Amino acid sequence: MLTYIIRRILLLIPVLLGVSILAFSLLFLIPGDPAQSLLGQKGTEVQLEQLREEMGLDDPFLVQYGRYIGNVLQGDLGESVKSKEEVSVEIASRLPATIELTIFAMTIAIVIGVLAGVIAAVKQYSWFDNLSMTGALFGVSLPIFFLGLMMIWIFSVQLDILPASGRLSNNTELESITNFFLLDSILTGNWAAFKDAFIHLLMPGVALGTIPMAIIARMTRSSMLEVMKQDYIRTANAKGLAKPIVIFRHAIKNAFLPVLTVIGLQFGLLLGGAVLTETIFSWPGIGRYVLNGVLGRDYPVVQSSILLIATIFVIVNLITDILYKYFDPRISYD
Repeated sequence: MLTYIIRRILLLIPVLLGVSILAFSLLFLIPGDPAQSLLGQKGTEVQLEQLREEMGLDDPFLVQYGRYIGNVLQGDLGESVKSKEEVSVEIASRLPATIELTIFAMTIAIVIGVLAGVIAAVKQYSWFDNLSMTGALFGVSLPIFFLGLMMIWIFSVQLDILPASGRLSNNTELESITNFFLLDSILTGNWAAFKDAFIHLLMPGVALGTIPMAIIARMTRSSMLEVMKQDYIRTANAKGLAKPIVIFRHAIKNAFLPVLTVIGLQFGLLLGGAVLTETIFSWPGIGRYVLNGVLGRDYPVVQSSILLIATIFVIVNLITDILYKYFDPRISYD
């Protein structure tokens, strides 16, 4: 196992190198000029040329890429063209918000999705099976931006019971320790802030978790139905074991491998792809940061964010592969 983990970590190097080349090439080739974006329409040609020279934009592609990757290897992700702040500092301040939202959304998706999938499989063709699978199909089909806007209109505008945006109310004070607001409020014993942070998480968390929840429910049902037809499950039933023991001790663990694959992929996607949710709910995370970087031709922001998202995605998949061993001891990585 240790050899496998080391081998996978070493594979990170060519993967991230390929991602960096791809991200750098795309931004190099697409139309747009960071210098023009920075100076605006009032910038003169002389000012533009001077700024391009200062930013190194006139250098050949290989020179620019070599300079960029050299700085990254030294831990320098560059400086934002727009804000003039260090990109690493800006990412560090926004990443906890995205991770907190993703964990909250995936917790909802896993708990409800697995539970619904198991019950639907055990009670196949029942009203619950039909209702939950119809709901899952609805959840997969519904665009996040539409669901998010509808939730804001119902729960914030009409009922006025949930906040429409942000991570905390303006009048809530919280001492920041880790920048994970739920965790910080627990560490400081600030339960008013905990409640406020929790209700701010509800709508974006549910909106973000809807599609993974639907996929997990459908995958769990399908996998459970397949496992329930296996000989060892028939044997367990023939021995007179109680139904809950057959399901929870023998069936779920073996049915969970494909579900685990889906969870790992969805978790990685949500960490880097919550752009719509973060934009609709004004959530100050990485998704909005990347979007603003793309719109403003802020190359260092976009390149570093893509590299970070790719790294997280690969690490999440590595953890998923390691968990396979726990759920199925027959799997060998030697």
